[in-house]
Amino acid sequence: MKFLKSLVLFVTISFSVVACKTIKLEPVVILSFQQQLEKLFPDAEITKMEPKDYFTDAYQLVLNQPLDHKNPTAGTFKQYVYLSHISETAPVVLVTEGYNARPRTYELSKIFKGNQVQVEYRFYGKSRPDSIPWQYLTNDQAVEDYHTIVTKLKRLYTGKWASTGISKGGETVLIYKSKYPWDVRVAVPYVAPLINAQEDPRTQALINTVGSDECRAKIVQFQRLLLKNRDAVLVEIDNYAKLKNMTFTEVSTNEALEYAALEFPFSFWQWGGKCDEIPDETATAKQLFNYVNSIVGIGFYNDETYYDLLPSYYQHMNELGYYGFDSAPLKDLLKVVKNPTNLRFTPKDIPLNYSPEYINEVREFAENRGTKILYIYGEYDPWGACAPILKPQVEALKMVLKEGSHSTRIKDFSAEDQQLIYDALQKWMGYSTTIYPLVE
Repeated sequence: MKFLKSLVLFVTISFSVVACKTIKLEPVVILSFQQQLEKLFPDAEITKMEPKDYFTDAYQLVLNQPLDHKNPTAGTFKQYVYLSHISETAPVVLVTEGYNARPRTYELSKIFKGNQVQVEYRFYGKSRPDSIPWQYLTNDQAVEDYHTIVTKLKRLYTGKWASTGISKGGETVLIYKSKYPWDVRVAVPYVAPLINAQEDPRTQALINTVGSDECRAKIVQFQRLLLKNRDAVLVEIDNYAKLKNMTFTEVSTNEALEYAALEFPFSFWQWGGKCDEIPDETATAKQLFNYVNSIVGIGFYNDETYYDLLPSYYQHMNELGYYGFDSAPLKDLLKVVKNPTNLRFTPKDIPLNYSPEYINEVREFAENRGTKILYIYGEYDPWGACAPILKPQVEALKMVLKEGSHSTRIKDFSAEDQQLIYDALQKWMGYSTTIYPLVE
């Protein structure tokens, strides 16, 4: 009993001593959003930008990405990412650019009023090294770029993720979704082809049947007029080149004119040309040039653009596939281009190892297992001929705009069709996500 009293006294005194001590608490440090980004990406260059639209903050991130995600010793390159922020709990839209990135707000981001992460494709635009190590310009490496970025940002953002991209960027959406199906909940590729060959014949088949017989005849007539008036049109090209400070040493103006004539039908349908605007045999050389320049763009073949597009042609002819030319209507008028091919614009002395199997695997995924994917296409766009053909059991939605082009967007559809789109997005993202219909 005496021992128990002593123990109680000891405990009481001990508590009294502790109670008299001052306990020093460490101050709670609340990091700003930029500080949280810096913690996530400690090696990145992070610059605050002016936010657009509904965003509250915007940042440019320059990341040190591995050239080879399987071999960190291969070195790094600078990859540009544009992050537009509204809330850590809002949905996040990943934009997989197919080429260079220009900061802008995408439709899907507006529909969700979500955060937006816009990633420039490796080796394009500002993310292009001085010398391109071509062996690392692959879709698998690009997919790892996205996966790395998304994995890190998911520590910061708790909202649901979706991805979107246009054309080659849309194709990249599908490639990424096939490799990492759980990284994003919903995918929205626009005008995205899955191409069967280096020169996929399906694009030409569409060009040969789209529109009216009369319109297609006018297209061929215009192609021939360009080359029949070669000398006069070349004068217009030279004048334009001087005005715009363009040089044509890699591709001569003569060759550029022939490729522009060959390219014309594809670009006409791709960009929504108007049949009643095609010049006829009464047109002057200036009118002929102005029109082909508005549809194809003669600057497409000048030295600067030739250099800028080397990565694109490499990827298309090495891994993605592309389209060819129908030279038959111009065969008697071609003087420089004897065997028309987009291989002409690939990097010199760099080996190409094209196989259709890579994209075939992506197509197999999209057509059979690609759930919660919204496809947007234009009926007259030649790339629409390369769209996946979805199996009935796949929970996906393909929307094709009547007479639409490569510029087709959700806003171009009727109110009724837009509602179908919003309903699908609502269902797939969950009813806790608010949908904001697009406003012109």
